[in-house]
Amino acid sequence: MADTITITDNRTGKQYELKVTDGTIRALDLRQIKTSDDDFGLMSYDPAFMNTASCRSAITLIDGDKGILRYRGYPIEQLAESSNFLEVAWLLLRGELPTAAQYADWTHQITHHTYVHEYLKRAMDGFQHDAHAMGKLTAFLATLSTFYPKSKAVRDPKVREEHIVKIIAKMPTIAAWCFRHSVGRPYVYPDNSLSYCGNFINMLFNIGQPRFDPDPILERALDVLFILHADHEQNCSANAARAVGSAETDPYCSLAAASAALYGPLHGGANEAVLRMLGQIGDIKNVPAFIDSCKGGSGRLMGFGHRVYKNYDPRAKIIKELAHKVFAVTGKNPALEIALELEKIALNDDYFVKRKLYPNVDFYSGLIYQAMGFPVEMFPVLFAIPRAAGWLAQWQEMLADNDQKIARPRQIYTGSDIRDFVAIDKRGA
Repeated sequence: MADTITITDNRTGKQYELKVTDGTIRALDLRQIKTSDDDFGLMSYDPAFMNTASCRSAITLIDGDKGILRYRGYPIEQLAESSNFLEVAWLLLRGELPTAAQYADWTHQITHHTYVHEYLKRAMDGFQHDAHAMGKLTAFLATLSTFYPKSKAVRDPKVREEHIVKIIAKMPTIAAWCFRHSVGRPYVYPDNSLSYCGNFINMLFNIGQPRFDPDPILERALDVLFILHADHEQNCSANAARAVGSAETDPYCSLAAASAALYGPLHGGANEAVLRMLGQIGDIKNVPAFIDSCKGGSGRLMGFGHRVYKNYDPRAKIIKELAHKVFAVTGKNPALEIALELEKIALNDDYFVKRKLYPNVDFYSGLIYQAMGFPVEMFPVLFAIPRAAGWLAQWQEMLADNDQKIARPRQIYTGSDIRDFVAIDKRGA
C-alpha cells in the first residue's frame, strides 16, 4: 500500500491524497486544498518550527525520547571517549572519519591558518574594555568577510574549502583575543607546535612565558567539551546559518548570523543561568527549599529539560564525569555539591520525573568553565568555537541541497484591510 494520507476538507467535501515521505508531507502539497479557484490554498502554521522539518540532513541525529545523539551515525559517547575535536570537525564536514593521511593534512591546514590579519588588533582596540566577548566575536566574524571578498563565491567547492579551513583555524585566535582584550592583557599569537585546544589555552592564559604547556587534563577536557558542542541538529543558530546562507551569503557573515543567535540567553547563555541559580541557592542545605519553590512556581530550575530531549541529555552524563577530572586539577568548585544534590533530589521527585526534566548539557559545563578560569561572558564564546564546525557543515549541506531556495517563510496577515490615506490635519487625536 502506498504511503499516503487522505484529507477530507469539511468546508467543501473534497478529498485530497497527499504523499507521505519519511513521516512528513510537503507543505506545498497543502496548497491544492482550496475553497475556490481564487483561494491561495491551505498553509500550515507552525511558530518556532515546533513540528516542521525545514531540511533533509545527514549530519546529526537526535532521538530525544531515548537520549541519543549521533554525529554521522557515531554515538557521541564513543567520539568523546576516543576522538578529538579536529577529527570530529572533519567527520561533520566530510561525512566519514579521516584516514591517517587525511587527518595529518587536515591538522596541518588548520594549524597553519591560525593567524589573523594585524588590522584586526586595531579593530579590537575600538571596543570598550567591558564589551561582551560574544558581541566582539560576532562582529569579528562579519569583519573577516571584508578581508576575504573571494569567499563570496560560495558555489565554488575549492573556495568553500579554503574558507572553512580558515574559519575553524581562526576561531580560537579571535576568541582568545576577545578574552585578552577584556582583561587588559597583550594578545598572544598562536603557537603552532601545540594542539588545537592546547594552543587556545596558551593564547588565553600565557603570561610572558616563552613556552607554555597547558595541563593535559584541562586540555583534554576542553577537547571533549568541544566535541560535545560541535553540532546539535537544527537549533536556533544552525537554522540562522542556513537561513542567511540560503541567500548565498559568504560563510563569515553566515556564521556571524549564527553567532548572533547563540548570543541570546535562551541559546548560548543557559550555563550562565545555572551558575546564577547555584549562587542564589548558596548552600547545600537550601536545596530542598529551592526545589519546593520551583514546584510552587516561584523558582525556576535551570539546566534541566530541553526542547528536544525528554530523557537524560547524553552530553550531560559525559560532562558530569569530566567535571570530577577537572576539579582534581583546579580544586573543587564549591557549587558542585549543590549541583549534585539538586540533581539527586530532582531525579527522584515525581514532579520533575513526570515532566521529563533531566539535566542538560548546560548543567555541569558552566561549573567546569568557571573552574578553568573563564569568566561567564566567555561561556557562549566557548560554545561558538566548536559549533563553527557544525554551522559550516549545515551551511555547506544547505548549499548542496537542490530542494533549498532562499529562506522566506509565509505569514498569516493580521493587520488592517485596505484603508485610504488621511492628511495629517484631518486625523483625529
